[in-house]
Amino acid sequence: MRAFDFDNTIYDGESVFDFYLFSIRYNLRVAKYIPIVFFNLFKYKLGKTTMQDLEQAVKKYSRDYLDSFDNKEELVSLFWDKHIKKIKPWYEPRKDDIIITASLNLIMDELCKRLGIENCICSVVNRETMEVEYLNFRDNKRKTFVEMYKDKPIDEFYTDNMVDKPMIDIAKSAYFVKGNKIKKIK
Repeated sequence: MRAFDFDNTIYDGESVFDFYLFSIRYNLRVAKYIPIVFFNLFKYKLGKTTMQDLEQAVKKYSRDYLDSFDNKEELVSLFWDKHIKKIKPWYEPRKDDIIITASLNLIMDELCKRLGIENCICSVVNRETMEVEYLNFRDNKRKTFVEMYKDKPIDEFYTDNMVDKPMIDIAKSAYFVKGNKIKKIK
């Protein structure tokens, strides 16, 4: 089994951030979240945020943000129409690949359908209440993978960030991705 982090690994950028910027065109009121998004994205990329702090920030603002749009599924579809080109050219999806990401299920479900990928562990937003139920970040990635795929080993794991060390540790081999360059690290 091949497993992949998503943002900056197989996707060129931060998908949640790109989605947020894309969504501003459809509702200018959500621009008020720009400072909050930048601040939390910066802390996340530096690995300088606790799971609890990140969860609080996401839960505090995500529901209001998501409720700002009448047709979320259509917005997601429009987003991927324009952004699927940001899937890096080296990545060739296989049906049994697994994507393990902090990105939201609202965004990832449509992409996985388009790529033909059946396995994705991501952060979960309840589609009824628009509340974040689970944040797939740091140690949660490994914990949830082990719960869902007990006996399936990871032959190859790809990531752009050592924040994913818990996943690297359980993979037979691991690769660090920077741009379109891939370097074996384990």
